[in-house]
Amino acid sequence: MKEDNVIEKIIQKAEEYGCDVLHNENLSNHTTFKIGGPCKAFISINSSDCLSELIQIADDEEYPYFVMGKGSNLLFDDRGFNGVIFHLGCDFSSISLIDDTTIKAEAGCSLMNVCRFAYENGLGGLEFAFGIPGTVGGAVYMNAGAYGGEIKDVLVSVKAINNGNVSDIGVDDMDLSYRHSVFQNNGFIVTEAVFKLAKKEKSEIKTLMEDYLSRRKSKQPLEYPNGGSTFKRPTGQFAGKLIEECGLRGFCVGNAEVSNKHCGFVINKGNATFNEVTELIKKVQKTVKEKTGYFLECEVEIVKYD
Repeated sequence: MKEDNVIEKIIQKAEEYGCDVLHNENLSNHTTFKIGGPCKAFISINSSDCLSELIQIADDEEYPYFVMGKGSNLLFDDRGFNGVIFHLGCDFSSISLIDDTTIKAEAGCSLMNVCRFAYENGLGGLEFAFGIPGTVGGAVYMNAGAYGGEIKDVLVSVKAINNGNVSDIGVDDMDLSYRHSVFQNNGFIVTEAVFKLAKKEKSEIKTLMEDYLSRRKSKQPLEYPNGGSTFKRPTGQFAGKLIEECGLRGFCVGNAEVSNKHCGFVINKGNATFNEVTELIKKVQKTVKEKTGYFLECEVEIVKYD
């Protein structure tokens, strides 16, 4: 079959680059929701050249692929993903100083590690991101933010792949807004980001980082698998507040639950299915819309089988 030949071609090229390849790997092993069936192949990318070439093969053959980092904002179908996953993780996570106040990090680098690197070099501005369980690529893609800060506040530029070509894109051309970037629409894949920070006392940086991390632990249901904030914040409101006002705290569909600790989170209480989570999301959206007039847009990216 043509599909078998294409996946074999992709895997062969990945192995030539020295990438680790997992066959029929369950995506529940790679997402913070702990939900998701098998993909055809799970490839750990180790260079921009490798990613560019593999994407070019997939595009030329019209073969489905999905690029992911730490899987902290993703919900995969229980049937899995009918294609190949290109994983940007620890094999694609170098980080370095360009000058005294500028950091360059590959897309697979965790935000936590970027924050630690900034702290070690006495650079402030990224403290808000300490505790966000994503990668640099995902953070740019979503314009991640917390506690009054956003990636766009410190981002200078990125390198991104499109049609096998690498482009340098400045922050002004990324259309960054609340949980949005141009990359959600144009298909470009971020491979590297440059951040401009500022010199700051390490003690001040550490205090802020510890404070933000403590707040996360006390207010968010980190003890259960989840995909982060399930819903985007409506203009002038808070998703969790609206959900609580509608009497949905602790509301369940199977093993999927609106967290009792923070109503803005849908959690996996144990072996929750894709359908249970998506059904719960729809019920919350419907109830909140009917009772308040607000529609809660889903922040978690839902990836179906095909």
